[in-house]
Amino acid sequence: MKAGVFAGAAIAVLALAWPSLAMAADQEFTEILLEKVVNRTPDQVWAKVGPYCSISEWLNAPCRITQGNGVSVGTNRQLRGTIDEVMVARTEHSYTYAQSTSPIYYHGTLAVEPMDRGRKTKIVYSLFYDVAKLTTPAARQADRRQRTEHFSQALDKMKDMAEAQ
Repeated sequence: MKAGVFAGAAIAVLALAWPSLAMAADQEFTEILLEKVVNRTPDQVWAKVGPYCSISEWLNAPCRITQGNGVSVGTNRQLRGTIDEVMVARTEHSYTYAQSTSPIYYHGTLAVEPMDRGRKTKIVYSLFYDVAKLTTPAARQADRRQRTEHFSQALDKMKDMAEAQ
């Protein structure tokens, strides 16, 4: 009887997981990794660009904290009144967020890393998302180009902010 219960439970779990397994086969992930060197220490850079809603300054996206305290995992920021991004990981000089309702499984990480014995800093921004819904190579290339340009401009703005007196 126990074997029958176990087999039944295993079949039920597989049946519930089946849509997820099918969805995973239809995903194709990509990453965009951007970096910018700044002539400031990591602490100086993070103080200017690291607060969770400072994105409003360097991405020109109105931002408000809708849940949490702005510094802890689980904090949610809302961009432009419609895009929710929940902080899913954090270190002293980085955070990772996810757009939990995104159809493209969108995640981003902002980090600052010391260089030159801490006298310079590298700002690192990575985007990770699913391009499977972009069905042609031209569409994928255009999407990547647009995101790269958009976030490269944000990195330029972050550098300007961090190096301003």
